[in-house]
Amino acid sequence: MKRVIAPHRRTVSSTADTRHSSGRLPATLLSDQVRRLAICAAVGAGLWSFGLVMDSTLRPLALGTARSTRPLMLEAVSIALSAAMWLYVRFSSHHAQTKVHVALLYYVLNAAGVACLNSWTAAPVVAMSSLLSWNAVVILVAGMIIPASPGRILAASLLAASADPVARWLTHPVGGDVPSALHTLVLYLPNFACATVAMLPSQVLQRLGQTLKQAQDLGSYHLEELLGRGGMGEVWRASHRLLARTAAVKLIRPELMGASTVQESDALIVRFHREAEATAALKSPHTIRLFDFGVTDDRTFYYVMELLTGRDLESLVRTAGPLPAERVIFLLKQVCHSLAEAHAQGLVHRDVTPRNIYVCRMGLDYDFVKVLDFGLVSQSAAVTRTLVRAGSSTTGTPAFMAPELILDGVVDQRADIYALGCVAYYLLTGELVFDADTPMKMFMQHVQAEPMPPSLRSELPIPSALEALVLACLSKHPASRPQSVADVSNRLDAVVLQERWSNESARRWWNTHLVDLATPESYRPGALAAEVLSPSRS
Repeated sequence: MKRVIAPHRRTVSSTADTRHSSGRLPATLLSDQVRRLAICAAVGAGLWSFGLVMDSTLRPLALGTARSTRPLMLEAVSIALSAAMWLYVRFSSHHAQTKVHVALLYYVLNAAGVACLNSWTAAPVVAMSSLLSWNAVVILVAGMIIPASPGRILAASLLAASADPVARWLTHPVGGDVPSALHTLVLYLPNFACATVAMLPSQVLQRLGQTLKQAQDLGSYHLEELLGRGGMGEVWRASHRLLARTAAVKLIRPELMGASTVQESDALIVRFHREAEATAALKSPHTIRLFDFGVTDDRTFYYVMELLTGRDLESLVRTAGPLPAERVIFLLKQVCHSLAEAHAQGLVHRDVTPRNIYVCRMGLDYDFVKVLDFGLVSQSAAVTRTLVRAGSSTTGTPAFMAPELILDGVVDQRADIYALGCVAYYLLTGELVFDADTPMKMFMQHVQAEPMPPSLRSELPIPSALEALVLACLSKHPASRPQSVADVSNRLDAVVLQERWSNESARRWWNTHLVDLATPESYRPGALAAEVLSPSRS
């Protein structure tokens, strides 16, 4: 089933509003269900009227018995009650939630009426052992119609289920045929089983309500397919309701980023909002395009981005192995183009990893790079320092973190250059610069250990100039690294290669290794997702 998300950016709801709305259905869904309550009340009036006609005319004529006044009076009262319920739901100005509470009372009273009718016209206990009370039907219908919480439905259903045995036992003083306690339990067990089952439609309705509530808060998109979950939230494939455009919608909950209080959650949301505005201003064709962003009423931050066709570099190397030097240079230069613009605007990505670099087919261009997840960008050293001290889970990926980020959290663009060196090392060798079984050991190696030259860890030839550049980017001291990504890009151009990688080289590779994605007409939902979620960080 498609989910719909609403079109404009939203500000953060107040805490009181969030608490008020969290346990209720969205207004549109609640109103629809309340209208069904009116129909249900009208049907109830019709059924009680049918019973009145049967007991007052048809049954006495067919069986030749006298009319019993008590059932007729009960049926008349029930008709009046159902009519009053119909009028109340249709014309009362009360809030829809109040009408739901009245509907629960109406439900229990109807069950009591059915129970009384059963006890007054009951057959002997032995004859009733194979019969099912009409209250079982009442209970199941109410569970499907009344838009109350599962707990309230269960409570009302247990009262309704108890009406039959209570009414039966109340006939004992007037000589009624009353079963033993054990026999009563067996006789009316279906009632209580139905009371339990009645919660299921309510639970489904509540889940649907939460889905719709989230969807209504997000914009003019249909959420069509869950593409993945990660340490920060979910990514969905979506389509715009009016435009012929698909998109990737990333949902992030502050608690998944380490926020444990309302104040921390608000601070993260303000930060997300600021960074999304900064990212939206980036124009490099090698930076993921951001269409929209905002905060839902349940404090979920969302980005709406372009949907990409291709693979992230981590999965590409994992399946294809280390890449030849000429292709690595071709890809890194595009990453530099994206980062150069961000750095020029004072933004530091802080999470440059193979997972966050996507190699795509864009029209007739192949190996077209998109840099993803600018969700950890920082604009000042003070902000960075605060976030690092709040917990390493919010600062980056351990295998690609610069020593200065690990030690004191004060970073500039040279931290991205260090991470870019880690990425280049991974592409050339298929291995991380350092390997460790815990984040702390990984951190210590980034701070203290010297990396092994990539040429010693790869069977593919690596030009000495390229290896020297990678090792320079991996210097422990920021001042010893290239001072800008423009410098990195120029040094990449200066590497002497026997053959340069080109769009034609990339097209041939895609036609051989990614046939299903190599042509514009191809489409495979599970493969087209831009993996814009950061990996779960240890």
